Amino acid sequence: MMIYVSPLSAVEDAIREVKPSHLVSLLDPETMIDTPGGIEPTRHLRLSVNDIAEEIDDLVPPGEAHVEELIRFVQGWDQRSPMLVHCWAGISRSTAAAFITLCVLNEDHPEHELARLVRARGAHAHPNRLMVRHADRLLKREGRMMAAVEALGPGRACWEGELFSIPLRIGQR
Repeated sequence: MMIYVSPLSAVEDAIREVKPSHLVSLLDPETMIDTPGGIEPTRHLRLSVNDIAEEIDDLVPPGEAHVEELIRFVQGWDQRSPMLVHCWAGISRSTAAAFITLCVLNEDHPEHELARLVRARGAHAHPNRLMVRHADRLLKREGRMMAAVEALGPGRACWEGELFSIPLRIGQR
């Protein structure tokens, strides 16, 4: 099974092409979308957060409660159909959510391999550090998730990422 990551501009096409059963939207509160056609509203997690890694006036940083919601949503996913995760550009919040999803579903797998898988599939991936920091603590990974993301360095520079897929399990295609 696959996780798909996309920018907002590719969501409608991705829903038609990959037919996900679950959708995660990570957008700032002003641009949050309604549930698109083809997705059951109960299978659409909408996290209204800005793409920031520290407190900035009038912006909503990804909080621990947001990451807890994501973890619960992933744990409730039956994995019979793909999950689509998106943010505005498909670079930071969505790739953090994909990495967190891999860590939730591959508890015994080394975090650095999971992070490298995300980067191998999306060269532009630059996971949001604040989301990863919260997940690291919540999943009791003792700093390994943060270290894995830091070791990646910056992703390929671009204004917007493109749709890419990540297998849920290491070794799958």
